[in-house]
Amino acid sequence: MIDTKLPLIELHRHLDGAIRLSTILDLGLTHNLPLPACDLEGLRPHVQVTEPQPGLVAFLRYFKWMNAILVDAEACRRVAYENVEDARREGIDHIELRFSPWFMGEPNGLAAEAVVEAVADGAAAGARDFGVSVRLIGILSRHYGPAIAHQELAAIRSQRDRITALDLAGDEGNYPAAWFVEHFNIARDLGWAITVHAGEGAGPESVWQAIDLLGATRIGHGVRAIEDPKLMDTLRERGIGIEANLTSNVQTSTVPDYASHPLKRFLEAGLLATLNSDDPGISAIDLPYEFNVAAPQAGLSHAQTRQAQQNALTLAYLSAAERADLLARVQARADQG
Repeated sequence: MIDTKLPLIELHRHLDGAIRLSTILDLGLTHNLPLPACDLEGLRPHVQVTEPQPGLVAFLRYFKWMNAILVDAEACRRVAYENVEDARREGIDHIELRFSPWFMGEPNGLAAEAVVEAVADGAAAGARDFGVSVRLIGILSRHYGPAIAHQELAAIRSQRDRITALDLAGDEGNYPAAWFVEHFNIARDLGWAITVHAGEGAGPESVWQAIDLLGATRIGHGVRAIEDPKLMDTLRERGIGIEANLTSNVQTSTVPDYASHPLKRFLEAGLLATLNSDDPGISAIDLPYEFNVAAPQAGLSHAQTRQAQQNALTLAYLSAAERADLLARVQARADQG
């Protein structure tokens, strides 16, 4: 259950994994793209996961049509704007949207700088129109390698004052964090926060690299941290957050089922673990689903889901004043309703 006296916060959502099925169909038909179907139900199985995939890389193939319809800057602006509108419909008060401009722009040859500007414009317009607090996180996609990552970082830097943090995502097993140390040194010098995908497609050593080499203060997924007691202690002692994604981890076969997910054990161990949706457009879920359906199946009590909600407020990329204001507004709303 969601505690209505606390803000509902999403810390880990991929903007291009949260594109509406109707928008994919609309832009695909408008631009005469070779869609696999010309109606929503025919398109659905090509975009949304219906059963667990054999691994993360197989899951990532479902991004094909998410990104194929990003034909120009206006399409990127539109999906960013709709991401914020959909967050409002879910009851989300603060959302942190992450995106890889190279990954989004590559299918149609869009300049990464143009993607970043369009996403920033769309998110800002959505925040204004729907009253949702929004932060943007730039992603370096591992599978392009360190050289392209420098170009991607330069593109993200082109809107440096509109970006809050830097992330590393993609094929974790074959592209280790150690290859991207220089990139994250630059990001920290810019004053950006650091969150890194780790412990999903690789083991605890990947989480250690994210912390020790890249300076991560939040870990995306972090599932396999549970295998290393010393790492668990470090995460707790340093207050390093875990951006957990229950349904996504089942669908990528990172865990065999909800009951096997370590989120409950993370919370019991005192880690700052949170609940997130990851790629809701692909997973066919939303954030309330993770609280109301996935979390109970993962064995979380109401007190634990509330703790995860409180942890998200603690970890959000907000100033102390912004955090206090958000909490006050939500509590006032709860008192009135």
